[in-house]
Amino acid sequence: MHKGKGMKFVGDSRISAERKPNIPKDYSEYPGRTEAFWPNFLLKEWLAGAVFLVGFLCLTLAHPSPLEGMADPTDAGYIPLPDWYFLFLYELLKYDFASGPYILFGIIIIPGLAFGGLLLAPFLDQGPGRRPHQRPVAVGMMLLGLISTIWLTYESAAGVNWAERAEANKPIPPSEQADIDKEADGYAIFENNCMSCHGEDLQGGSAGPSLIGIDRSAEEIKDIAQNGIGTMPADQFTGSDEELDQLAEFIISVNENQ
Repeated sequence: MHKGKGMKFVGDSRISAERKPNIPKDYSEYPGRTEAFWPNFLLKEWLAGAVFLVGFLCLTLAHPSPLEGMADPTDAGYIPLPDWYFLFLYELLKYDFASGPYILFGIIIIPGLAFGGLLLAPFLDQGPGRRPHQRPVAVGMMLLGLISTIWLTYESAAGVNWAERAEANKPIPPSEQADIDKEADGYAIFENNCMSCHGEDLQGGSAGPSLIGIDRSAEEIKDIAQNGIGTMPADQFTGSDEELDQLAEFIISVNENQ
């Protein structure tokens, strides 16, 4: 067969010879099933966002954030807690299967599977329906993730006395901070014996009360350092009698200069 000879071109009747523009139908052709983006849909979104914002502002006014004092790396008794939106992961690490030798399961594998499952949910359930009973896989995974997050967050927060925690580590305004001479001999003794419980600036911590604003004599301070008081055990001070005198004088001088 020579080129250009013996060849026939057959038209396909399934393809229209007329070119039609690919313009989507107007929303009005689907009554009750869709609506205009502007202004109908966008107005609903704005109204829902405004209601959520007002509710969130009311919540912040009714329950202010429990601010604490500045971080003190010398306070060995302080137990840090993450923000509320990470409490469920913090609680997860308390279980045996997600802590200790299985810590990688708690910090990488289990959260990765959970968040990965939520990301894959739309692809695993591709049904045409939009009602919850028509999307069992996606809805089931979402409910499981939501219930798990709420339960773990509740369990983590239920074991914390938030009022006591905030009271033990209140932020101290600069105007109320004591003038402490950290070059004094008494401060070095305080640093070696008392700082781990009472904080770097004598403002107290989770393990000990503040030593600012107290009205005690030198003899009372020395007696407490040796014999303890309340929840403070005895024999916390391990220095000499001379160092004990310097410590008592230092604490008194700080309160006098306040």
